[in-house]
Amino acid sequence: MFRTKKSNTTTTDYRLQRLKISGRTEAVASSAQQRIYMHENLYFSTSDFSIYNTMIPLQIKQGSVSIEHIRLSLISVIQQHTILRTSIRFNPIRNEIEQKIQPLTEDIYSFQHSRGVSTLEQLDRLLTNESIGKYFDIENGKIVRCHVVQRSAVCNDDSLHEGDLIIFVIHHIAFDLSSYKPFLKALERACLKNEYKQSALTIPQYIDFALYEQALLVDTSPESKMNKAHRFWANLMHGYDWDKIRYLAPDEDRIDRHHSGRGYSTAFAINQDIVDAMMLFASTNNVTMFSLSLACYYAFLFKLTNHDDDLCVVSSAANRPEKELQDMIGMFVNLLLYRIKIEPNNTFERLVQQVQQLSNEILVHASLPYQQIIDSQGKRENNILPSMFFQYEPLILSVTQKNSIELTVSEGSVVSGYYDRDLNHQNSISLFDMSLTIIHDHHTPSTECFLNCSADIFKHQDDVDQLSKHFQHILTQLFSFPVLQESIHKLTLHLPAEQISMPDPNNTQILSSDSSTYTIPKSSSELAEFYRLDNIVNEGMIVCSMFYSFEK
Repeated sequence: MFRTKKSNTTTTDYRLQRLKISGRTEAVASSAQQRIYMHENLYFSTSDFSIYNTMIPLQIKQGSVSIEHIRLSLISVIQQHTILRTSIRFNPIRNEIEQKIQPLTEDIYSFQHSRGVSTLEQLDRLLTNESIGKYFDIENGKIVRCHVVQRSAVCNDDSLHEGDLIIFVIHHIAFDLSSYKPFLKALERACLKNEYKQSALTIPQYIDFALYEQALLVDTSPESKMNKAHRFWANLMHGYDWDKIRYLAPDEDRIDRHHSGRGYSTAFAINQDIVDAMMLFASTNNVTMFSLSLACYYAFLFKLTNHDDDLCVVSSAANRPEKELQDMIGMFVNLLLYRIKIEPNNTFERLVQQVQQLSNEILVHASLPYQQIIDSQGKRENNILPSMFFQYEPLILSVTQKNSIELTVSEGSVVSGYYDRDLNHQNSISLFDMSLTIIHDHHTPSTECFLNCSADIFKHQDDVDQLSKHFQHILTQLFSFPVLQESIHKLTLHLPAEQISMPDPNNTQILSSDSSTYTIPKSSSELAEFYRLDNIVNEGMIVCSMFYSFEK
């Protein structure tokens, strides 16, 4: 299943490739759609909840609006943006994953109305259910859901009032982080026009992007954008051990592992003195905060993996280089491999410069789809789900930014984003074995981190909480001036108050001075033979690219 299909390539002129309105209703799925479809079917098919729900919770801030008005406005948006009614299926005859725009019918979307959700506990449970519920039917194009919530149990009218909620849930195969603004703009326009008729499709649709992408991929010109990218990625990944990108902990008996999707998360703020030192370091050394933060993560992994000097971290890119794509709803995000070989005797300053150079080179070639990056060495494992992912977000791009959403849905009625949920533990889901996202507010300035780990690997919340303390300890050392000038080999994961007691090599407990303990699983089915502070395991980290948690 999902064998790689070889395209019939033709030589074209890259300069002639343009995004055009095709009017097509069927085409091969985009690379991003194919990746999501394969990962969901190959890794999460046995999960009892959905991994790829993207949730947009809105709250009535002022005035009131009829529920029917919201429903009809949503229908108008679905009509105009065909990606919101596009099915994705595997065609065994053609051996490819295809997309097809479905006609607008009453069962192409899900709509629910609830009353009496009065307490925060009830609302939190409802939001959690929305974020992980299995509501969609991708193969038939049902990928959009709207749940309107009247907080009062005694409300007898069919309108939403101040404090009531409108919750949109969209499958990630049709929606990424950059889609939420064009979606909300489209919703606002539909609400204000009060016109629900089927309008002519006069704007490029997501299927047009998929056709445009395919035209670029089949271009055999040596100097084409994609062929230049092929050469770059083949050179970068040459000689890499691909098993390391696949599993956080090796398992000799494991071939393809199904993921439960469950995870543990913790959030923590970086000490303000360290944030100030990081910003000063970045400006003084002319590096980006992304590269500096990624270098910190590499240093952490270097110690975490017992000085593994060939590390590969996966990150993501919005992948919307063309102007016409900026306001398009759809799934564009590409995964990028940041492979780096660490010289243990180098200083941290040298590592940062190395990461900055790597980042600059990668961004030039960021449009080559992840599946083809994986295939750059002649591999055919297009279905590989990475175990590690890292993300850095300036607050201006972050979905956790408060007061970033406000739109008018009828005369005198305004809605805004709902942010009262506890983001500390998110929704107890994990796409990857281990994940880290760093959100930096340049105005405050302050930096918050979210660490997310798979429950398939880490068995307790305390394990993740303790791991976050080790990362913070690495940061503290890195931005103490003498350490900046010394070899990263001298860094330690040992916390100042920690004492280690391991007379038995099978002991998996870490003991601290406050008598607390935490346990990390062992070896293949667990994480390592034992959790020594300087001998833990393999690499990792990710961010879930959902509007209300963190994508991926």
